[in-house]
Amino acid sequence: MPGNRSPRRPASSSGTGKRWRAHAREGRNTLLDSCTLHSDLLLRSTKTDMIKFFLMVNKQGQTRLSRYYEHVEIKKRTMLEAEVIKNCLSRSKDQCSFIEYKDFKLVYRQYAALFVVAGIDHTENEMAVYELIHNFVEVLDKYFSRVSELDIMFNLDRVHIILDEMVLNGCIVETNRNRILAPLLVLDRVAES
Repeated sequence: MPGNRSPRRPASSSGTGKRWRAHAREGRNTLLDSCTLHSDLLLRSTKTDMIKFFLMVNKQGQTRLSRYYEHVEIKKRTMLEAEVIKNCLSRSKDQCSFIEYKDFKLVYRQYAALFVVAGIDHTENEMAVYELIHNFVEVLDKYFSRVSELDIMFNLDRVHIILDEMVLNGCIVETNRNRILAPLLVLDRVAES
């Protein structure tokens, strides 16, 4: 039947078929090159637009949680945390929650005696991170039913699991509270049985 020809090969002479196969090979290479280029651009964009670190600090300046998404040496972490804490604690409640600091921005929120601070790139959306911080605290509230500093101190592994469900390699990946808490609820069920 004339309509049952293979879609791979044109219906003309063998010379045209060879040219068509050469173009197909070129097209395949071009497709692979464009996919590689697209993935490289995607990786670059995720490396530049990201959260650099996430901290929870009390009013006395003691760090209760720290998660770094870029490699920072331990000595530099201690100095960085001290400076960040000093900057956030010295501000009044009337001042903006976004601070330009060195080569990044600080976004923070205060909840009772705890400060939640995120260090972000200049290209990251401050309001999105500000809302992420609030969502993080709401998830903690839902899991611990009114979270406190002691809950964070004695259940640090659970808090890290929640944060890891929300932020992966410095990028926000999940904001739905039920999906964030699902792995923890499974762990709790396994622990009970």
